[in-house]
Amino acid sequence: MAKPLHPSVEQFKQFVKKHPKLIQEVRSGKKTWKQVYEDWYLFGEDDDIWEPYRDAGGKEKREEKGASKWLDKLAAMLGQLDAAEVQKHLASVQQALAAIQGILSEFQGASPQRPDKEEHPFSFRQD
Repeated sequence: MAKPLHPSVEQFKQFVKKHPKLIQEVRSGKKTWKQVYEDWYLFGEDDDIWEPYRDAGGKEKREEKGASKWLDKLAAMLGQLDAAEVQKHLASVQQALAAIQGILSEFQGASPQRPDKEEHPFSFRQD
C-alpha cells in the first residue's frame, strides 16, 4: 500500500497539472523539479513568474479568481463598517477641510493689497 503524500506535495502536483509547460521545462533540462518546487513554495501559485507557463484558460480563471477575491475582501470590509463611525470620521474630515479653507482664504485676502512702503510683516508699535 502506498504511503499518502504530504498535503503540500499534493498541492504541487495539482499546480503542475494546471501548468503543463512546466513539465516541458523540466524534461528539456532547463529546470529541475526541485527548482520548480522551491519557486512554487516561496512565491506561491499566483505569482507572475508562472505567467509563461499558464495556458490561456488558466489565465482567464486566474483573473476571475483575482477579481472575486477583491470583491470578497471589499464586501467583508463594508460589512465591518459601522455607519455611525463613518459619519463621525466624515464630519471630522469636513471640519478639517473647512479650517484649511478658512486659512487659505485669509492668506488670499491679505496678499492682493500691497502697501507703497515696505513694512515689516511683524511690525510692533511702541506705546
